Amino acid sequence: MKMFAILLTAILTENFILSKFLGICPFLGVSKKLNTAVGMSVAVIFVMALSTAVTYPINVCILVPKNLEYLQTIVFILVIAALVQLVEIILKKFIPALYQALGIYLPLITTNCAVLGVVLLNIDNGYTNGMTGFAQSMVNAVGAGIGFLVAMVMFAGVRERLESCDIPKNLKGLPSTLIAAALVSLSFQGFTGVVEGIFG
Repeated sequence: MKMFAILLTAILTENFILSKFLGICPFLGVSKKLNTAVGMSVAVIFVMALSTAVTYPINVCILVPKNLEYLQTIVFILVIAALVQLVEIILKKFIPALYQALGIYLPLITTNCAVLGVVLLNIDNGYTNGMTGFAQSMVNAVGAGIGFLVAMVMFAGVRERLESCDIPKNLKGLPSTLIAAALVSLSFQGFTGVVEGIFG
């Protein structure tokens, strides 16, 4: 039940894009088309899960015992950068169409604060106790990635609808995109009461 609560919270109430406002750059940049939004989200889920799996033992077994917690951010960024390079190589070799569609936004996963945020928030949330902490960290990372996917897919649908709407000239482009993002974010705030009601 605790794992399900962590998963549901990461997807809905603690959504990295719509609640914590992390990862806004790909959210606004890649959400114009549904297929690129889904491709980017799958890449982010993979990197979030893999970076959590790699950084957890580094933090628990090396940094904390040697009192090197102040190096967490630097070490985590290096690990994430290496993993993004791996994802880039895999996409270029096996899915070149998606690699071309994502363009500059794929290397930007390295600097996507949502990926770094998930590994740091796992520590802040206290998911650091042995195998239980590792499992909780992984569930939180996958949930955050799924939340990223949900937000991207929803917003891609909204933006595709906006393309066919008659929008006043002053609101075309970025202003209408930001207004739509704010409304989607507000809609997610309603889940807070639902999740608190279920898990108390």
